[in-house]
Amino acid sequence: MSADDPNQRWELTVSDRDDAQLAEQLAAWLATKVDADDAPRVTSLTKPQAGGMSSTTLLFDAEWTENGAPAGGSYVARMPPESSSFPVFEKYDLQAQYDIMAAVAEATDIPVPPLCWMENDASVLGSPFLVMKRVSGRVAEDNPPYVFFGWVFDATPEERLEITRKTVDVIARVHSIDKPEERFPMLHGEGSALRRHFDAQKRWYDWALANDGFRIPLLERTFEYLEANWPDDSAPDVLSWGDARPGNIMFFEETGDTSAVLDWEMAAIGPRELDVAWPILIHRFFQDIATTFDQPGLPDFLRRSDIEKLYEEATGHAVRDLDWYLTYAALRHGIVMARIKRRMIHFGEDTDTADRDDYVMHRKLLEALLDGTYAWD
Repeated sequence: MSADDPNQRWELTVSDRDDAQLAEQLAAWLATKVDADDAPRVTSLTKPQAGGMSSTTLLFDAEWTENGAPAGGSYVARMPPESSSFPVFEKYDLQAQYDIMAAVAEATDIPVPPLCWMENDASVLGSPFLVMKRVSGRVAEDNPPYVFFGWVFDATPEERLEITRKTVDVIARVHSIDKPEERFPMLHGEGSALRRHFDAQKRWYDWALANDGFRIPLLERTFEYLEANWPDDSAPDVLSWGDARPGNIMFFEETGDTSAVLDWEMAAIGPRELDVAWPILIHRFFQDIATTFDQPGLPDFLRRSDIEKLYEEATGHAVRDLDWYLTYAALRHGIVMARIKRRMIHFGEDTDTADRDDYVMHRKLLEALLDGTYAWD
């Protein structure tokens, strides 16, 4: 996606790792994990361009025999990006992601991808990695955004409302997990969960931007606004999925049912509204891009009023202080976009700008949220 053509895919620098070498290393590693008659073979390996901004994803097929019978399958490996790839996040705790997904699978019927192995020995591929079975399905694409074309764009308004309903259903099921502090000790901490979450965003902003002199006045003003208008966070906390949106849900093409719930690296303990606000804000980010290019986009999709209503129906909990959480979501996404802007400049994929607020691609949206003029549905 570019400033001139929103339908153009962003060609992002994902990884410098050699595919053929990775395939050989994975095959040798598999030999230590499966009871194979002979050496396993990795028959294909690709790095999808649709992802890769936060983690390196490998899609590979492997085959071997066990007691003379064919074995193997299709797999997904996730690993931290190399330091040379200008990572978006400072830390990549794959063990925590693995443990969170395992705990979600144990506590619910949410279809997380079947976990296979967690490898913490960095000598195998150069960094730790986890391996899951590959699941069939389709997602609402980010790159280029689904608001311009594709199966979501081609769906009827009723079908898009059903996608919204299924997204809210996943969020509600995540939030229904009881005793989240006990089930997810890696996410537990002292004091207010929202305060911990907020302070972590400050540290991330400092690492990603400010410490290198890339201060973004708009983002710093938003931190100050949120601090001055702190919401009531006395309600019981839940497990927050983190990157809660249709782009991280795989849907069976034939039935539209959920086949897999992906990307748990932003999971946290916190208020329900963290997940309720996120899909609304991310869709408005894409929708505003569409209208900027005089395209209709999908104004009927993931509407704030629909998500609020569906969430209350699914959980019995009325959403509180959603304006604050939407602004917070815009801040968090602003840090992502500003870091990606720096990343693209670093690799010669974009040019710098004198106005640092332009590092925030949804600048107008965030400015309107701060002054109370943003129009939702």
